[in-house]
Amino acid sequence: MRSDVALPVATPVAGGDVRSRDRIVVAEGGCASGDTLRAAAIGAGKSDILDRYAADYPVDRSAGPHDQPQSMCPAFGSLRVGLRMRRTATILSGSACCVYGLTFTSHFYGAKRSVGYVPFSSETLVTGKLFEDIRDAVHQLADPALYDTIVVTNLCVPTASGVPLQLLPDAINGVRVIGIDVPGFGVPTHAEAKDVLAGAMLNYARKEAEAGPVAAPRDRAAKPTITLLGEMFPADPPGIGQMLEPLGLAAGPVVPTREWRELYSALDCAAVAAIHPFYTASVREFEAAGRQVIGSAPVGAEGTAAWLDAIGQACGIAQTRVDAAKNRFVPAIRAALAARPIKGRITVSGYEGSELLVARLLIESGADVPYVGTACPRTRWSDPDREWLEARSVRIQFRASLEQDIAAVHEFGPDLAIGTTPVVQHAKSLSIPALYFTNLISARPLMGPAGAGSLAMVVNAAMANRDRFERMTAFFEGVGAGPSAGVWETTPVDRPEFKAKFAARRIAAAKAAEAVGV
Repeated sequence: MRSDVALPVATPVAGGDVRSRDRIVVAEGGCASGDTLRAAAIGAGKSDILDRYAADYPVDRSAGPHDQPQSMCPAFGSLRVGLRMRRTATILSGSACCVYGLTFTSHFYGAKRSVGYVPFSSETLVTGKLFEDIRDAVHQLADPALYDTIVVTNLCVPTASGVPLQLLPDAINGVRVIGIDVPGFGVPTHAEAKDVLAGAMLNYARKEAEAGPVAAPRDRAAKPTITLLGEMFPADPPGIGQMLEPLGLAAGPVVPTREWRELYSALDCAAVAAIHPFYTASVREFEAAGRQVIGSAPVGAEGTAAWLDAIGQACGIAQTRVDAAKNRFVPAIRAALAARPIKGRITVSGYEGSELLVARLLIESGADVPYVGTACPRTRWSDPDREWLEARSVRIQFRASLEQDIAAVHEFGPDLAIGTTPVVQHAKSLSIPALYFTNLISARPLMGPAGAGSLAMVVNAAMANRDRFERMTAFFEGVGAGPSAGVWETTPVDRPEFKAKFAARRIAAAKAAEAVGV
């Protein structure tokens, strides 16, 4: 099944006035019309799902033009989770432009698997034919020789139209079917969309385990395990396992998992370590299974010592054994940090969920970190890191917007800005060295002795490039910016009066179109 092939699938619309809903979707079917789409989804019977998302992933809707962080389409997060799992098929239902962008981005990030697409028109959307198309596609795909699971995802327009994926069968020919809604107007960031799918899978697996025997994992640890919640650099779980070994524990699966049977192992644990603290739906499933969840992570010397204490308390490990583990690893971490110091002021921002952990590691390495911005929300599992950072006068901005992250760069004038692509771009335009958080910071170990000092090489090398940035800025001085950038025989002259004139025309046209729609 290729990503550019349209499957014969669709879904029926549940509840509400069909003609009214058709008018709303056709007139307002775009990413910039979140309020209208949200109202349509509520009218179409999706209020329970949106209420759950509002509770799990809260945003401040009184915060002005950016009531949630600027992010790529959130469905990218859940799409990645499904594409990384073995024997898992993925089907998207949404506008063709959205599906194109999602599949392009997923393959850009290394996905080697096809994505099914269920197209629709206004007619199939409002008559219920879309649901029938989706149901037919799922039946077509449900081959137990190829798949354990089929994930069907509603994007914005099908969610707003009430396409009821919950009416799909739970399983077909032994293949599990999981339907989720991941609208941009309901899930704030792509990081949290990972939790939407991970939580739905954990819920399904937990109910399977409660109903009877389930498949054994490929590799079963002989010791009680600690499930690791949140995507991690591949070297970190083995390193955590080494730190758990003196406690008589082992590192369990990382959630999101890479295959279905790992979900059973994840649920069958001694405790859960919320390495990324925003997996609210997943935590709910672990707590329903009677598992305790611990925040923070073994990052830096102080973070590792506190985390080992928390694990010991949660699992009933004697303090003498915990102290022995701390005596074994904490001095090694301190030595590694001392061997690779970081000297300089650094602002940290990102949307992965590990921003507070990175800030802790930088501070223990000797850096001055005055600001941490994260697109993710504050939760009780991030409190240990928040409290540690605030005790060191670090300003923490949860649900940070791009404007807030850039303002911090201007306010603090760092020697290095770590952040998202636009933050990095802006900092470099100011001759400030900058590193993209996702590719250059998240893509290296952070935990335990292996993580200690792991950031020093790339961070120190970047800060040493300050003179280079200043030379480049001086070299290009005078070539202009924005519409006047470059070398011109006659430099373009800005005409703000024309901009104001045409802006007024656009506003008037938009108001007229809105009046016609109403």
